[in-house]
Amino acid sequence: MGQGTQALRLARAGHAVTGIEREAKLIAVAREAVAAEPEGIRGRVRIVEGDGRDTGVHFLPGSFDVVLCHGVLMHVEEPDALLAGLARMLAPGGLLSLLVRNADALAMRPGLAGDWAGALVAFDTTAYRNRLGLDVRADRLGALTDTLAGIGAPLHAWYGVRVFTDLAADDAGVPDGQGDLEGLLCAEERAGRTDPYRQVAALLHLCGVRG
Repeated sequence: MGQGTQALRLARAGHAVTGIEREAKLIAVAREAVAAEPEGIRGRVRIVEGDGRDTGVHFLPGSFDVVLCHGVLMHVEEPDALLAGLARMLAPGGLLSLLVRNADALAMRPGLAGDWAGALVAFDTTAYRNRLGLDVRADRLGALTDTLAGIGAPLHAWYGVRVFTDLAADDAGVPDGQGDLEGLLCAEERAGRTDPYRQVAALLHLCGVRG
């Protein structure tokens, strides 16, 4: 769940949301953010302290219509057990949403930045150092497709994320004009669902559906 940003967005949209997180500092930030919301929204958010790999301890099979795992797998060295636990929580027809770093495009960022040595190394690895300075890992579309099929939530659709904007500075502001922002979002959305552009996106969004 992290600090609860996405959980709160979903709760504001009317969904009942359960977030699981093991880091005490992030849980504290999330609880503070939830406490600042109106009562109707607060009542739709439940926070569970725990590890995503221990879903069987906290939840019954088939407990959720949608399970989100965004920006998590890159921090998990062996993700198969985590993914199996997430799929186990899905009700029939439920959606498993994954957002992962695209291992098939790791050379794009250093290459476009002119770091030729870094680009050459990135062709042959799934390891990388993120913008926070952490050594993490990326996932390949083919491997995750096989994994999703094996855990009973086969891939239904996938998209690229950050096709054109991956090199934007962390402190880059939102485009000034409304038209500029709309144009950026439309271009990213279209590239994210169109080959060959989505194949070189920095991130992949995979949607698996429980049979």
